[in-house]
Amino acid sequence: MFFHGLKTNIAIHLSVLLLLAMILLDFVMIITARRDLLKSEISRGYIFISGIQANTMFFPESDNMAAISDFQNDFGRLLKDAGFSCAIIMDAKKNRVYFHGENCILKDEIDRLARETIRSGDKTFNFFGSTWGILGKQSRNLIISAPLLKNGSVVAGVSLVLPLEGVYERLRRTQYILLIYIFINVFVFSFYGYYRLSRIIVKPLQSLVKRAEEYREDDEMFFLYEKKGNEFNQLSKALNSMLKQIADDKEKLRTTVMSLEKANIDLKQAQKEIIQAEKLASVGRLSSGIAHEIGNPIGIVVGYLELLKQNDISDKDKKEFILRTENEINRVHTIIKQLLDFSRPSSEALKAVSVHSIIGETVDVFKFQPLMSDIELYLSFIAENDKVIADPNQLRQVFLNLLINAADAILSVEDHSKGKISITSEVVPIVQAGSADQLNMLKISYIDNGSGISKENLGNIFDPFYTTKEPGKGTGLGLSVCFMIIQGIGGKIQASSEEGKGSTIDVYLPLTIQAPNGGRGKEKLDVNDG
Repeated sequence: MFFHGLKTNIAIHLSVLLLLAMILLDFVMIITARRDLLKSEISRGYIFISGIQANTMFFPESDNMAAISDFQNDFGRLLKDAGFSCAIIMDAKKNRVYFHGENCILKDEIDRLARETIRSGDKTFNFFGSTWGILGKQSRNLIISAPLLKNGSVVAGVSLVLPLEGVYERLRRTQYILLIYIFINVFVFSFYGYYRLSRIIVKPLQSLVKRAEEYREDDEMFFLYEKKGNEFNQLSKALNSMLKQIADDKEKLRTTVMSLEKANIDLKQAQKEIIQAEKLASVGRLSSGIAHEIGNPIGIVVGYLELLKQNDISDKDKKEFILRTENEINRVHTIIKQLLDFSRPSSEALKAVSVHSIIGETVDVFKFQPLMSDIELYLSFIAENDKVIADPNQLRQVFLNLLINAADAILSVEDHSKGKISITSEVVPIVQAGSADQLNMLKISYIDNGSGISKENLGNIFDPFYTTKEPGKGTGLGLSVCFMIIQGIGGKIQASSEEGKGSTIDVYLPLTIQAPNGGRGKEKLDVNDG
């Protein structure tokens, strides 16, 4: 369809161009023919007057040329045969000796012009009136004036009126013939030009398009054109070169993509190892505190077992001792299970989880730590919807790292007996980058009254291996891992702090599309309550 349109356009434009060229040529030819015909008529008028003058050379000296009867009888017939509608002859004394033409509307003009030519002795011609000519309105009559001389002296003046309708009629006949010629030429040359241009331009293009539609990646030197030196041959070579370059670039791109995929796999594996290493480091810190907590129920269990060995206890006491032993063992089991939950590798199974519940579980494990002995912990959950899509194990690690960092910041202050950590939640609207739409997100804030962070260090706390702790007391990966995990589930983490006045870490998590459900409500938890 494209090439049918191209052929049609070529035919139309070629025909229009030829038609315009022919019309312009016709215009020039008609103007030139009109000018030449008018010159011819003027010359003919002067020749006619010269003939009158030749006849007057034989006239005797006389003050009245009207006495020449032969001249008067023949003059009217000569004027009519020559096509002149009016004529006047005036003697040197400006007396009218002859006038020809009935209903001559230019009688006064030819009389005036005859007087002027006698006075000046010059030949003149003038155009009068208007009529429809060949190209619009044009002059209707031509008046030719000239003096009659005898022995070098002006003896009379003649003015002749020539109607130009005959000239215009001849031009119209010529125009008609030219128009026929123009349309024949336009048709013939348009057809021939259409045929030649189709073979020269359209057919090679069709061949190139067909070859392009049949192109396969394994083809070499695909576009071929038989005429050497032709622009289409050069285009074919350029297309072949382009396709070869594209094939080479695709191979390079394929290799690059494979390398990037491998690098991405290696990067993800490295991230997993970093997260697991930091998790194990956090578990190591938890273990020291939990060991003491496990030791107490084990001691109680051993004591009850010793009592059960005695034979003088009643069955009721035995059941009581066994029940208490079972409770203590379950307590140890729960602590160990919580510790294992933190230490095991993440399954990367994303699912809808309750953030409030995960924070509560983390706090339940962390409250046994010795470093929490002088620190009060407050929970204030006012977010009605706390469901997010995430890996629960990774969220536990984030919240544990934030608790450890907050506790360490409080213990770095000389008087940490009034240490306080607040964990709050709320739903806040966040404007998405590059859009005016708002997205509701769950905001979790960890607020401590520790030593704070200086402005110089605040911008670096999420960098890997950056730490302000003494050597051996921190890996510098805790907040970096938190940043990595939160960003991976579509959230963000921010820090604000003032040196000496504590810090605030805000975690923003995208909520799932679910009906709002209540959180744990507002509550206060004092870790010293056991």
